[in-house]
Amino acid sequence: METRDFVVVGGGVVGLSIARELKRRRPDSSVALLDKEDGPARHSSGRNSGVLHAGFYYTADSLKARFTRAGNLAWTAYCRERGLPLRACGKLVVASRPEDVPVLDELLKRGRANGVPVELLDEKQARDIEPRAKTLGRALFSPSTAVVDPAACLAALAADAAREGVDLRWNTAYMGRSGRVVRTSAGAIEAGYVVNAAGLYADRVARDYGFSERYRILPFKGLYLYSEEPAGAFRAHVYPVPDIRNPFLGVHFTVTVDGRVKIGPTAIPALWRENYGGLAGFSASELAEIVRRQAGLFLASGFDFRRLAWEEIQKNFKGVMVSLAGRLADGVKASDYRRWGKPGIRAQLMDVEKKTLVMDFLLEGDSGSMHVLNAVSPGFTCAMPFAAHVCDQVEGMLKSRP
Repeated sequence: METRDFVVVGGGVVGLSIARELKRRRPDSSVALLDKEDGPARHSSGRNSGVLHAGFYYTADSLKARFTRAGNLAWTAYCRERGLPLRACGKLVVASRPEDVPVLDELLKRGRANGVPVELLDEKQARDIEPRAKTLGRALFSPSTAVVDPAACLAALAADAAREGVDLRWNTAYMGRSGRVVRTSAGAIEAGYVVNAAGLYADRVARDYGFSERYRILPFKGLYLYSEEPAGAFRAHVYPVPDIRNPFLGVHFTVTVDGRVKIGPTAIPALWRENYGGLAGFSASELAEIVRRQAGLFLASGFDFRRLAWEEIQKNFKGVMVSLAGRLADGVKASDYRRWGKPGIRAQLMDVEKKTLVMDFLLEGDSGSMHVLNAVSPGFTCAMPFAAHVCDQVEGMLKSRP
């Protein structure tokens, strides 16, 4: 039987970053990465907005606050070193209602506490940065927010991992475990240590190892509407002031690496884990479980899930999306927004005991395995420093072995 010192399950941005970090720290070790797809960037890592967030949304005691700023710097350096597409356009957060203004102050406070460059602007200064932006009195500007091409970044990560000696096994699905043996669709591997970065299926893999008992993945579908306006129609990303109690940032304008613009995303409750379109990937058992979990949130959630779900479901309609975007910028016309982009699925973790969505990154593990249960947005931005954190935890667990 094959043996490997480390087996990483999942070939998205987090899995690839962890595999590279393990190999960097232990160059003499054998590291295999398994993924059921035929290459990287097939799921959320390749379908996200590509925005490199700055780190001002999160409280200073969160893992997201620790890793977003460092991740932004790491990706910026990586893209420049490898000649990958990068647009350093910055982000404006604009106010639409009087009650938004105190939240801007809170975001400014968080940004400064996290060591993130942020500026509070008046309306004229905001329009100097983005002439089409509409704001009520004040706006927040994040100069370090940028955007990349996620698929190009994942292709580069995979190429680097292979060059560095990581054994990349595409078309190899995780099928379960028997003791230290990982069963795959291409045979069995005896693993010295397993790292689970399986995204939409992370909770299932974790339960094979005795973890994720109180947590389940609840998938949300994200869609963007693409503008027909020419490149350069917007200079900067434009975001609304978020409801900081919820994990979603609201409909916003994202400038792409080629200078075009898109609005979104939705955060529509998905009906099964790979509910990208039609009945592809349909699973009756997943549908039953997800409907049951969502019903539990509707009836007794620790936050206003009913309002959140209703607001998100309405975003299925282009007119609603355009109307929401029109609150943030001038000259937004429905005729410019006719094409939906490729959908993505957010692997959002739910605490089934508390009936709440988990807002921060979450790991569980022991001396035999480590499980990345929650690595949602800004998981792409945070991937490199977060991988180092995961490997720190793995090293600690390995030292605890008898």
